[in-house]
Amino acid sequence: MTETGYEDNTAFLGEWGPFQQMVFFLLCLSIIPNGFTGMSIVFIGDTPSHHCLIPANANITGEWRNHSIPLEEESGTVVLSKCARYKLDVIKSFSERGYVPGIDVNVSEIQHETCLDGWEYDRGTYISTIVSEWDLVCADKWKNPLTSSVFFCGVLTGSFLSGQLSDRFGRKNVLFATMGVQTVFTFFQVFSPSWVVFCALFFVVGMGQISNYVAAFVLGTEILSPSKRIIYSTLGVCMFYTIGYTLLPAVAFFIRDWRMLMLALTLPGFLYVPFWWFIPESPRWLLSQGRVEEAEAILRDAARRNRVTAPEVIFRPEQLDPKAGKLVAHNICDLVRSSNIRWVSITLWLVWTILSIGYFALSLNTSNLAGSSYLNCFLSAAIEVPAYTMAWLMFRCCPRRLCLFSTLFLGGVVLLCINLIPPNLSSVSTALEMLGKFGVTAAFSIVYAYTAELYPTVVRNTAIGACSMASRVGSISAPYFIYLGGCSKSLPYILMGSLTALSGLLSLLLPESYRVPLPDTITHMQTFPGWKKRPVCKLSQTTGEEDVSDTL
Repeated sequence: MTETGYEDNTAFLGEWGPFQQMVFFLLCLSIIPNGFTGMSIVFIGDTPSHHCLIPANANITGEWRNHSIPLEEESGTVVLSKCARYKLDVIKSFSERGYVPGIDVNVSEIQHETCLDGWEYDRGTYISTIVSEWDLVCADKWKNPLTSSVFFCGVLTGSFLSGQLSDRFGRKNVLFATMGVQTVFTFFQVFSPSWVVFCALFFVVGMGQISNYVAAFVLGTEILSPSKRIIYSTLGVCMFYTIGYTLLPAVAFFIRDWRMLMLALTLPGFLYVPFWWFIPESPRWLLSQGRVEEAEAILRDAARRNRVTAPEVIFRPEQLDPKAGKLVAHNICDLVRSSNIRWVSITLWLVWTILSIGYFALSLNTSNLAGSSYLNCFLSAAIEVPAYTMAWLMFRCCPRRLCLFSTLFLGGVVLLCINLIPPNLSSVSTALEMLGKFGVTAAFSIVYAYTAELYPTVVRNTAIGACSMASRVGSISAPYFIYLGGCSKSLPYILMGSLTALSGLLSLLLPESYRVPLPDTITHMQTFPGWKKRPVCKLSQTTGEEDVSDTL
């Protein structure tokens, strides 16, 4: 059944009755925990100020204890060395002889050694983080960005699996199964005995986190009418994700221990169990699977909630896609099978990957900015509210390619401009970084909705899952973009800015979907610019089904 045919047959429901309102808000509410989970690593994985531990039982005077750590320059400021101390045996010897540091002994000439007794962490900001608990510093510093990358590897795996599972077993089933996975395994993380166990559980949490987001996104897109679909996809789910993201620094400000913080962020997930009885399956998906009676039952229940009368027959047999009853299986290979869909997919994968680098690198970098990490994280989350609002307004009345290009190019240019700001104007640099986050966030909102419009119903969830999967190449590498800041503060911004601007140019190559009906089959897709479909459509000799492997 075509998009227009489906809309005509379900027009009796109206556009914004109690049924649509319930679906809209319940699906949006299901997104809030994703804001907790996705960005919690900003606080649970932050690195407190630290230096080598001098054991309390070390037999040295207080004066020598104060001079036992070398000084080094960091960002123009002299601080205690984080990874070295003066040789403790030598200091003990000088202390026992009664030598005075700086007078009898030139302290800077004493040989250095590593932190053999561990580290002492500043407890002023955090009681504990995974960094302070498992000493992810100095020689093990590489484990900290790897923690985030492991999470995004789980997101990558979830993107690969959930899209195909959702297209095969239903949006609702995958939505609630993955919400359960995210909640339960986050709870298990609270009791992690080691960094390895924490990362293994974090991987599974990542699988659930993206899967329920994509399932909720597609479910709402397919149930709601076109006018409400736009506000749902560009403002609804994104804004409720931001609510969770914005609440994160507020909760973290009052709970400074990482285990208790994770426990507090996990408990709300159990409140979503009753949603199962109120959120329906997608009638579009049921129709694509030939389950007409179930689709009609959902629509009749919707009519009852909206206090309208449903027709005796909602879908006439001649209107249904004859292939629907044959349960034609679609998978990720269909996204590259024909020339048209292949070029659309490759271009979108590149844009999603670069977008993900910019969004997550900027989000994870908030703890490294000047000032309070809690305030910076809140600002980074709050800037998403006007970004999503602008994305929604643009998506209502502007061509999709223009929307995506303008927001991406804005974000890229602003990030490049950060390198022109003098070091003493840190507040200006922070403001520009937030403006860059504004552009990237708006683009992320637009690309989700744009992608849903480009792909047909039969592979829509698989396609969004595949795009999300491709973007995880970017999110996996995003922590290491921040890690490069240790070598050169300008390098991350140069890379992120240039790549983001480039992705804006790439977006101009995509087909335009503005005011075009939502496609239901692969042959209904818009063509990639510069290519033409063959007008011939033939039937498969083996299955009798329409051959969609058009050559462009």
